Amino acid sequence: MDMTPQEYQRYVKKMAPKSPVVKNTALAFLVGGAICSLGQLIQNGYLRQGLDPTDAGTATAVTLIFLSALATGLGGYQRLARFAGAGTLVPITGFANAVVSPAIDFKSEGFVTGMAAKMFLVAGPVIVFGTLASVVYGVILQLSAS
Repeated sequence: MDMTPQEYQRYVKKMAPKSPVVKNTALAFLVGGAICSLGQLIQNGYLRQGLDPTDAGTATAVTLIFLSALATGLGGYQRLARFAGAGTLVPITGFANAVVSPAIDFKSEGFVTGMAAKMFLVAGPVIVFGTLASVVYGVILQLSAS
């Protein structure tokens, strides 16, 4: 069958399954909100235990990272992501999942060449460019303050 690129695009659009946008949006909102609410509950617990707000925020972040990594390791985060879609992309838990998932996927290749080398496959560029952006921002801030 010989098609022009435009005909092919029309064919693909016609054959592709329709995405349930409203359902996906609602699930993402509810699950993302539930993750954030869990984080708030954890932080409130740390505050009630006497931590100051800065330390409670740090402890909350560490707890959410741990829970996300644990859920990823046990396979629960992937099941949740299949159900909730973008709702699991809450930055701190999604980032922890992005670090742990490749490590698990490549563990059969060994500790150094598999897990350690592939752990930052997805998260590495985020760390590198985030660090670079913060350095550039710091330099600009220092130059503007002088």
